[in-house]
Amino acid sequence: MNSIFQYDHYLLKRQVFALTGKFRYYDPNGNLIMFSEQKMFKLREDIRVFADESKMQEVLQIKARQIIDFSAAYDVIDSAYNQKVGVLRRKGMRSILRDEWEVLDANDQLIGQLFEDSPGLAMLRRLLLGSLLPQNYDLTVGGQRVVDLKQRFNLFRYELDVDFSFDTARVLDRRVGLAAGILLAAIEGRQS
Repeated sequence: MNSIFQYDHYLLKRQVFALTGKFRYYDPNGNLIMFSEQKMFKLREDIRVFADESKMQEVLQIKARQIIDFSAAYDVIDSAYNQKVGVLRRKGMRSILRDEWEVLDANDQLIGQLFEDSPGLAMLRRLLLGSLLPQNYDLTVGGQRVVDLKQRFNLFRYELDVDFSFDTARVLDRRVGLAAGILLAAIEGRQS
């Protein structure tokens, strides 16, 4: 597996005022280790993640299974091996008031959940405060939190800390957790 997936801590940044969604992942030392530029107005989401902004080395693909689906499932594929490593499936109606996702393994078996921290805070974000109240997500496997995804307050760009330090047994593939961060940032970008 690529060495960029070895860290416990990552920082994802997305520019707020940009014509396309540009996502950059940084390692704990502040080095750019992944870059993605989301294409606008696509009916079927197909996000390509590269090792840097030159886009010479693709490392991940995040592909929607259907065209415009409220309960969309996204396959996470390791580009080097052309191998599916997991799936993130949005829980359609349940995600209206509070973001909720199912985490599946490479064989489409449910292994965990990804959800917004608090129903009350989620409602405040959607109805009153919008991006003024940063979001926090927990990703659990077998009922145990393994990843914390915490948005930083910043008016000029979306920043998300992705913390795998809870996953001491490494039960979650880092590639799936990092893909979750990009999907959350992309969807939050459409909602704001």
